[in-house]
Amino acid sequence: MRPLFAFVVLCSSSALGADWIVPGTAWTDMDGNKIDAHGGGVFKRDDTFYWIGHGAANQTPMLYSSADLLNWKNLGPQAAITGLWRPKIAKPNDKFWIFGQQDRYVRSLMSADLAGGRYTAAAKVHLPPSDYTYSDTGMFYDEASSTWHLLTSADHNTLQINKINPDGTVGDRVLAFTKGAYEAPGIFVENGTYYLVVSGKTGWRANPNKVFWATSLAGPWSGGTDIAPPDEKTYGSQNTFELTLRGTRATTHVYMGDAWDAKGGPASNYVWLPIKNKQPTLDYRPMWKLDVRTGEVSYPKTKQYYAADVVGPGQNFTFRNITGTGAPEWLTLHYSVNDAAAGDALIYVNDDASPTNVSTLNSCAGHADAVSVRVKLQAGAVNIVRLGALGHPGFKVFVYGLEVHE
Repeated sequence: MRPLFAFVVLCSSSALGADWIVPGTAWTDMDGNKIDAHGGGVFKRDDTFYWIGHGAANQTPMLYSSADLLNWKNLGPQAAITGLWRPKIAKPNDKFWIFGQQDRYVRSLMSADLAGGRYTAAAKVHLPPSDYTYSDTGMFYDEASSTWHLLTSADHNTLQINKINPDGTVGDRVLAFTKGAYEAPGIFVENGTYYLVVSGKTGWRANPNKVFWATSLAGPWSGGTDIAPPDEKTYGSQNTFELTLRGTRATTHVYMGDAWDAKGGPASNYVWLPIKNKQPTLDYRPMWKLDVRTGEVSYPKTKQYYAADVVGPGQNFTFRNITGTGAPEWLTLHYSVNDAAAGDALIYVNDDASPTNVSTLNSCAGHADAVSVRVKLQAGAVNIVRLGALGHPGFKVFVYGLEVHE
């Protein structure tokens, strides 16, 4: 369990809303619509970030752009193709390429333009050397060799890394990784060491993702350690991509994960977190942001309200005299549960006649000890917030505290 409130280190004068990355919540684009880009990755060109992902609503590759990794513009579907999962962008030549999973094979799409929806099918990819069917496509650009690599996994319990040739075809295999039943691969590199992040095979259910390391993509690979505390199950998410931002003051690696619903559908959310480098682990923060110029991570200023109680179904704990602004704002609930599958935490704000299930606001609920939700409080120290429980007999919510973010 993480120490309560240990993450309050830096402050920000920015307004809330799209100024923070809030893992597990439903993120919206600049038009107010839910972002639909699952199993995706981020491609940076000049000062703009492009987030490509699988559109669960329309089954096509969806593209979004952002200057700050916070506010995303929907650029729409990029190809007239359906059923393409885990799409990623590469640029091995003067064209842009999307590689993704379709029908247990890798498909490639090509366009002269990064955005604009004009990607056309290039090939059904046959992966050297044995042409097994593969899925869960990943992407990695190796700065040391200026080479793009396609990561594939799932079938035959072999995770494979192949070079992408200058003409966009897939070439030599540089790794056949057979250390277990793994999928959802992603790679980042720091100080000459490559780190491979993978998920176990549990369908849409989250599991403890692992990290391996080597000084060469060809191996040998060591590790297999948990990237997060095992009982957190990677904070209810599955790996999809590792984003590296090398700023003027710091280099930050970002874990991009999907908090899948039961079917990998539109209700799925996203969990993005900074990665600690020395022993790669996720630095869970209920709210954070990354300065895309300096590479530095920061967190909101908060007011804290402590508690120590246990509630079961039909019971609640009351926080009194909570200070609000009169406008929608973020608060973080600090609690844990004895069994995430046995029930949910509920929140009542002031005179709410009926509670709101925290799990409907943030998919990290029940999987992380600190969960942020957005509510509307009255101005002044006049608010009452109650945290209760709903679930099977024996379900318990351990209440530790509450924070309101300025």
